[in-house]
Amino acid sequence: MNTLKKLCYLLTTMLLSVAFVSCSDNDDMVMEQITPSQMLSSTPWETTAARDKNGQPVNLSDASVNGFVGFAYFKADGNFVIYGLNDVLRSRGTWSVDPLGKTRIITALNPDGTTIFTRSVDILVLNNNEFTYRIHTNPSDPSVYYDIIHTKTAHAEPANGQLTLASTPWETTGAKNSSGNPVALTDPSVSGFVGYSYFKANGTFTIYGLNNLLRSQGTWSISPDGKKRTITALDANGNVLFTRTVDILTLNSSEFTYRIAPDAGNPSVYYDIIHTKVDHKEP
Repeated sequence: MNTLKKLCYLLTTMLLSVAFVSCSDNDDMVMEQITPSQMLSSTPWETTAARDKNGQPVNLSDASVNGFVGFAYFKADGNFVIYGLNDVLRSRGTWSVDPLGKTRIITALNPDGTTIFTRSVDILVLNNNEFTYRIHTNPSDPSVYYDIIHTKTAHAEPANGQLTLASTPWETTGAKNSSGNPVALTDPSVSGFVGYSYFKANGTFTIYGLNNLLRSQGTWSISPDGKKRTITALDANGNVLFTRTVDILTLNSSEFTYRIAPDAGNPSVYYDIIHTKVDHKEP
Protein backbone atom coordinates (compact mmCIF):
# COMPACT_ATOMS: atom_id res chain seq x y z
CA MET A 1 0.00 0.00 0.00
CA ASN A 2 2.84 2.35 0.90
CA THR A 3 4.45 1.54 -2.45
CA LEU A 4 1.24 2.44 -4.29
CA LYS A 5 1.01 5.76 -2.42
CA LYS A 6 4.59 6.58 -3.30
CA LEU A 7 3.95 5.83 -6.97
CA CYS A 8 0.84 8.05 -6.97
CA TYR A 9 2.77 10.83 -5.25
CA LEU A 10 5.60 10.56 -7.78
CA LEU A 11 3.19 10.59 -10.74
CA THR A 12 1.37 13.65 -9.38
CA THR A 13 4.67 15.48 -8.90
CA MET A 14 5.73 14.74 -12.50
CA LEU A 15 2.42 16.00 -13.91
CA LEU A 16 2.64 19.20 -11.90
CA SER A 17 6.21 19.74 -13.10
CA VAL A 18 5.18 19.33 -16.74
CA ALA A 19 2.30 21.74 -16.26
CA PHE A 20 4.59 24.28 -14.58
CA VAL A 21 7.19 24.09 -17.34
CA SER A 22 4.51 24.29 -20.02
CA CYS A 23 2.94 27.37 -18.44
CA SER A 24 6.35 28.90 -17.92
CA ASP A 25 7.23 28.35 -21.57
CA ASN A 26 3.96 29.95 -22.70
CA ASP A 27 4.61 32.97 -20.50
CA ASP A 28 8.03 33.44 -22.10
CA MET A 29 6.67 33.25 -25.68
CA VAL A 30 6.30 36.67 -27.30
CA MET A 31 4.31 36.91 -30.50
CA GLU A 32 6.02 39.44 -32.74
CA GLN A 33 3.38 41.70 -34.25
CA ILE A 34 3.93 43.22 -37.67
CA THR A 35 3.23 46.95 -37.93
CA PRO A 36 1.04 48.44 -40.67
CA SER A 37 4.16 49.96 -42.28
CA GLN A 38 5.89 46.57 -42.31
CA MET A 39 2.76 45.00 -43.79
CA LEU A 40 2.62 47.52 -46.64
CA SER A 41 6.32 47.13 -47.44
CA SER A 42 6.28 43.33 -47.24
CA THR A 43 5.23 42.77 -50.85
CA PRO A 44 4.63 44.48 -54.19
CA TRP A 45 0.99 45.40 -54.85
CA GLU A 46 -0.97 45.32 -58.09
CA THR A 47 -4.13 47.37 -58.64
CA THR A 48 -6.76 44.78 -59.51
CA ALA A 49 -10.09 46.58 -59.07
CA ALA A 50 -11.85 49.81 -58.17
CA ARG A 51 -15.29 50.72 -56.84
CA ASP A 52 -17.23 53.97 -56.78
CA LYS A 53 -19.07 55.42 -53.77
CA ASN A 54 -22.05 53.18 -54.53
CA GLY A 55 -19.89 50.09 -54.39
CA GLN A 56 -20.13 49.57 -58.15
CA PRO A 57 -17.07 48.33 -60.10
CA VAL A 58 -15.14 50.92 -62.10
CA ASN A 59 -13.02 49.89 -65.07
CA LEU A 60 -9.35 50.52 -64.33
CA SER A 61 -9.02 52.40 -67.61
CA ASP A 62 -11.72 54.87 -66.54
CA ALA A 63 -10.36 58.40 -66.23
CA SER A 64 -11.74 58.63 -62.69
CA VAL A 65 -9.32 55.97 -61.38
CA ASN A 66 -6.64 55.20 -63.98
CA GLY A 67 -4.23 57.66 -62.36
CA PHE A 68 -4.10 55.38 -59.32
CA VAL A 69 -3.52 52.11 -61.18
CA GLY A 70 -0.25 50.20 -61.37
CA PHE A 71 2.36 48.13 -59.57
CA ALA A 72 3.34 49.75 -56.27
CA TYR A 73 6.53 49.14 -54.30
CA PHE A 74 6.59 50.60 -50.79
CA LYS A 75 10.14 50.10 -49.61
CA ALA A 76 11.29 49.66 -46.03
CA ASP A 77 13.54 52.72 -46.28
CA GLY A 78 10.50 54.98 -46.68
CA ASN A 79 10.73 55.40 -50.45
CA PHE A 80 8.10 54.27 -52.93
CA VAL A 81 7.89 53.77 -56.66
CA ILE A 82 4.81 53.11 -58.80
CA TYR A 83 4.85 51.76 -62.34
CA GLY A 84 1.93 51.48 -64.72
CA LEU A 85 0.63 48.01 -65.55
CA ASN A 86 2.81 48.37 -68.68
CA ASP A 87 5.91 48.67 -66.42
CA VAL A 88 6.44 52.36 -67.27
CA LEU A 89 7.48 54.53 -64.32
CA ARG A 90 4.63 56.71 -63.04
CA SER A 91 5.79 58.24 -59.75
CA ARG A 92 8.40 58.02 -57.02
CA GLY A 93 8.97 59.63 -53.65
CA THR A 94 8.43 58.96 -49.95
CA TRP A 95 5.65 57.24 -48.03
CA SER A 96 4.37 56.63 -44.51
CA VAL A 97 1.51 54.90 -42.69
CA ASP A 98 0.21 56.07 -39.32
CA PRO A 99 0.82 53.64 -36.39
CA LEU A 100 -2.81 52.50 -36.36
CA GLY A 101 -2.81 51.71 -40.09
CA LYS A 102 -5.65 54.09 -40.84
CA THR A 103 -3.94 56.50 -43.27
CA ARG A 104 -1.28 56.23 -45.95
CA ILE A 105 0.57 59.30 -47.18
CA ILE A 106 2.77 59.56 -50.27
CA THR A 107 4.82 62.53 -51.39
CA ALA A 108 5.80 62.39 -55.07
CA LEU A 109 9.15 63.98 -55.84
CA ASN A 110 10.92 65.58 -58.78
CA PRO A 111 14.48 64.49 -59.59
CA ASP A 112 15.83 67.48 -57.63
CA GLY A 113 13.86 66.45 -54.51
CA THR A 114 11.18 69.11 -54.75
CA THR A 115 7.59 68.04 -54.10
CA ILE A 116 5.14 67.41 -56.93
CA PHE A 117 2.19 66.51 -54.69
CA THR A 118 1.33 64.97 -51.33
CA ARG A 119 -1.62 62.57 -51.17
CA SER A 120 -3.29 61.17 -48.06
CA VAL A 121 -5.80 58.32 -48.33
CA ASP A 122 -7.90 56.28 -45.91
CA ILE A 123 -6.84 52.65 -45.56
CA LEU A 124 -9.84 50.30 -45.63
CA VAL A 125 -8.03 46.95 -45.81
CA LEU A 126 -4.38 46.10 -45.15
CA ASN A 127 -3.41 42.48 -44.67
CA ASN A 128 -1.15 39.84 -46.18
CA ASN A 129 -3.11 39.69 -49.43
CA GLU A 130 -5.01 42.94 -49.89
CA PHE A 131 -4.39 46.67 -49.66
CA THR A 132 -7.42 48.84 -50.34
CA TYR A 133 -7.60 52.58 -49.85
CA ARG A 134 -10.30 55.19 -50.33
CA ILE A 135 -9.47 58.39 -52.17
CA HIS A 136 -11.62 61.50 -52.31
CA THR A 137 -11.01 62.97 -55.75
CA ASN A 138 -13.08 66.15 -55.34
CA PRO A 139 -11.81 68.33 -52.45
CA SER A 140 -15.01 70.38 -52.50
CA ASP A 141 -17.29 67.33 -52.36
CA PRO A 142 -16.17 64.61 -49.89
CA SER A 143 -19.11 62.42 -50.90
CA VAL A 144 -17.25 61.60 -54.14
CA TYR A 145 -14.70 58.87 -53.58
CA TYR A 146 -13.28 55.68 -55.04
CA ASP A 147 -11.96 52.55 -53.38
CA ILE A 148 -8.75 51.38 -55.06
CA ILE A 149 -8.10 47.68 -54.51
CA HIS A 150 -4.61 46.18 -54.64
CA THR A 151 -3.64 42.53 -54.43
CA LYS A 152 -0.35 41.01 -53.33
CA THR A 153 1.77 40.17 -56.39
CA ALA A 154 5.10 38.57 -57.22
CA HIS A 155 5.66 41.05 -60.04
CA ALA A 156 9.32 42.08 -60.04
CA GLU A 157 10.16 45.77 -60.18
CA PRO A 158 11.43 46.73 -63.65
CA ALA A 159 15.23 46.80 -63.67
CA ASN A 160 15.82 48.77 -66.88
CA GLY A 161 17.05 51.94 -65.17
CA GLN A 162 13.95 54.14 -65.27
CA LEU A 163 14.01 54.78 -61.52
CA THR A 164 17.74 55.48 -61.54
CA LEU A 165 17.44 58.06 -64.31
CA ALA A 166 14.49 59.76 -62.60
CA SER A 167 15.97 59.87 -59.11
CA THR A 168 18.43 62.75 -59.54
CA PRO A 169 19.36 65.68 -61.77
CA TRP A 170 22.26 65.03 -64.15
CA GLU A 171 24.99 67.43 -65.22
CA THR A 172 27.04 66.93 -68.39
CA THR A 173 30.62 66.75 -67.12
CA GLY A 174 32.54 65.22 -70.02
CA ALA A 175 32.53 63.96 -73.57
CA LYS A 176 34.71 61.63 -75.65
CA ASN A 177 34.98 61.03 -79.37
CA SER A 178 35.03 57.68 -81.17
CA SER A 179 38.77 57.46 -80.52
CA GLY A 180 38.20 57.78 -76.79
CA ASN A 181 39.78 61.22 -76.61
CA PRO A 182 38.22 63.99 -74.47
CA VAL A 183 36.18 66.64 -76.29
CA ALA A 184 35.62 70.09 -74.79
CA LEU A 185 31.98 70.63 -73.88
CA THR A 186 32.07 73.87 -75.89
CA ASP A 187 33.02 71.99 -79.06
CA PRO A 188 30.20 72.31 -81.66
CA SER A 189 30.26 68.51 -82.06
CA VAL A 190 28.89 68.00 -78.54
CA SER A 191 27.78 71.39 -77.18
CA GLY A 192 24.18 70.71 -78.23
CA PHE A 193 24.03 67.81 -75.75
CA VAL A 194 25.40 69.66 -72.73
CA GLY A 195 23.39 70.84 -69.73
CA TYR A 196 21.39 69.92 -66.64
CA SER A 197 18.87 67.15 -67.29
CA TYR A 198 15.74 66.30 -65.28
CA PHE A 199 14.05 63.05 -66.26
CA LYS A 200 10.81 62.98 -64.29
CA ALA A 201 8.91 59.92 -63.12
CA ASN A 202 5.82 60.95 -65.07
CA GLY A 203 7.66 60.47 -68.37
CA THR A 204 8.49 64.13 -69.05
CA PHE A 205 11.91 65.75 -69.16
CA THR A 206 13.53 69.18 -69.19
CA ILE A 207 17.10 70.06 -70.16
CA TYR A 208 18.71 73.38 -69.29
CA GLY A 209 22.03 74.72 -70.45
CA LEU A 210 24.79 75.09 -67.89
CA ASN A 211 23.66 78.73 -67.80
CA ASN A 212 20.24 77.55 -66.51
CA LEU A 213 18.40 78.50 -69.72
CA LEU A 214 15.82 76.00 -70.99
CA ARG A 215 17.12 74.06 -73.99
CA SER A 216 14.46 71.41 -74.55
CA GLN A 217 11.49 69.66 -72.98
CA GLY A 218 9.23 66.76 -73.86
CA THR A 219 8.87 63.07 -73.10
CA TRP A 220 11.36 60.30 -72.41
CA SER A 221 11.52 56.53 -72.12
CA ILE A 222 14.01 53.70 -71.69
CA SER A 223 13.75 50.48 -73.70
CA PRO A 224 12.65 47.37 -71.74
CA ASP A 225 16.18 45.95 -71.94
CA GLY A 226 17.67 49.18 -70.56
CA LYS A 227 19.98 49.66 -73.53
CA LYS A 228 18.45 52.72 -75.20
CA ARG A 229 17.02 56.04 -74.07
CA THR A 230 14.61 57.96 -76.28
CA ILE A 231 13.56 61.59 -75.91
CA THR A 232 10.93 63.41 -77.93
CA ALA A 233 11.34 67.18 -77.74
CA LEU A 234 8.13 69.23 -77.86
CA ASP A 235 7.48 72.90 -78.42
CA ALA A 236 5.24 74.99 -76.14
CA ASN A 237 2.17 73.78 -78.05
CA GLY A 238 3.07 70.10 -77.80
CA ASN A 239 4.31 69.78 -81.39
CA VAL A 240 7.20 67.38 -81.97
CA LEU A 241 10.52 69.09 -82.67
CA PHE A 242 12.67 65.95 -82.86
CA THR A 243 13.02 62.42 -81.52
CA ARG A 244 16.44 61.16 -80.45
CA THR A 245 17.39 57.62 -79.45
CA VAL A 246 20.81 56.94 -77.96
CA ASP A 247 22.70 53.91 -76.64
CA ILE A 248 23.09 53.78 -72.86
CA LEU A 249 26.66 52.88 -71.89
CA THR A 250 26.47 53.52 -68.13
CA LEU A 251 23.52 54.15 -65.86
CA ASN A 252 23.98 53.89 -62.12
CA SER A 253 23.42 56.05 -59.06
CA SER A 254 26.32 58.39 -59.91
CA GLU A 255 26.83 58.30 -63.69
CA PHE A 256 24.75 58.36 -66.85
CA THR A 257 26.66 58.08 -70.11
CA TYR A 258 25.14 57.64 -73.54
CA ARG A 259 26.59 57.29 -77.03
CA ILE A 260 25.24 59.31 -79.92
CA ALA A 261 26.10 59.13 -83.62
CA PRO A 262 25.07 62.56 -84.98
CA ASP A 263 25.03 61.28 -88.57
CA ALA A 264 22.94 58.13 -88.82
CA GLY A 265 24.55 57.44 -92.18
CA ASN A 266 28.01 57.34 -90.60
CA PRO A 267 27.72 55.37 -87.32
CA SER A 268 31.50 55.06 -86.99
CA VAL A 269 31.58 58.70 -85.89
CA TYR A 270 30.08 59.00 -82.45
CA TYR A 271 30.44 60.77 -79.12
CA ASP A 272 30.03 59.53 -75.57
CA ILE A 273 28.26 62.14 -73.45
CA ILE A 274 29.04 61.74 -69.75
CA HIS A 275 26.68 62.95 -67.03
CA THR A 276 27.27 63.00 -63.28
CA LYS A 277 24.72 63.03 -60.47
CA VAL A 278 24.36 66.58 -59.19
CA ASP A 279 22.47 68.47 -56.50
CA HIS A 280 21.14 71.24 -58.71
CA LYS A 281 17.59 72.55 -58.36
CA GLU A 282 15.63 72.84 -61.57
CA PRO A 283 15.51 76.52 -62.59
